[in-house]
Amino acid sequence: MLVWRLGSGPFLAGLRLIDGWAVGAALSVGGATIVACAWRWRIVARGLGLRLSLWTATAELYRACLINSTLPSGVLGDVDRAVGHGRAEGDVSRGIRAVVWERSAGQVVQIALALTLLWVLPSPVRPFVPRIAAVAGLVALTVVVLALVAGRRGPQWWRGAIRTVRTDVREVLLARRIWPGVVFFSVVAVGGHLVTFLVAARTAGLTVPATQLLPLTLLALLAMGIPANIGGFGPREGVAAWAFAAAGLTAAQGVATATVYGVLVLVASLPGVAVLLFRRRTVAS
Repeated sequence: MLVWRLGSGPFLAGLRLIDGWAVGAALSVGGATIVACAWRWRIVARGLGLRLSLWTATAELYRACLINSTLPSGVLGDVDRAVGHGRAEGDVSRGIRAVVWERSAGQVVQIALALTLLWVLPSPVRPFVPRIAAVAGLVALTVVVLALVAGRRGPQWWRGAIRTVRTDVREVLLARRIWPGVVFFSVVAVGGHLVTFLVAARTAGLTVPATQLLPLTLLALLAMGIPANIGGFGPREGVAAWAFAAAGLTAAQGVATATVYGVLVLVASLPGVAVLLFRRRTVAS
């Protein structure tokens, strides 16, 4: 749809502008972001009683990011690391739960930060932020209430699942020894994504103030959470095109920036190739 409406120019223009400085920034900022996510995963996994070193978590996250950046949906890499870690620890269910809670916590923090900044800074959706926050809160409350009711009256397997979720939330995510670290490293990770997107905007030739770009960046990053993409490409470019045009820029600039961002994320995940080769060699031997 975007190519039909805008042509291939914005995509190709963004790719041609990527230089050594942008690649170096992507590798360094991306590395810091992945380490922050690895710390978050390690904290949650250890809270569930699983062993996970920072080195292993970082290596597995590099591999997961590479898979997410090259395959559809953007979550297959996380499924792979969840199952792999669970098998290594002899408890696949707990390994999957660790990744689900770690990713969910990161998404909650990102959404909270996005709504706060979109309400404070001028953006195309600023007038609607209070309504969006109210609807999101109502939906979350409804889900919790329905889960609690189903946990008392539903089938046995469902009641067991609800009890497990309640225990994990109460004793892991909300534990005093865990939630501050999870929130801190989630904020660091979101900051890394924002910095990378700003680097992409500068690389694409945008010179507008960062305060104007930040809300547009948040909208594009939120769109990345929609599991209907190929290596991250799809909803992000569509939302960026709309947001940039609504903010007084052009849809082509939004697409070019989002395209550069996608390439920089792929570049930042390239060390995952070494992890893939190392694991393949280990399995072969």
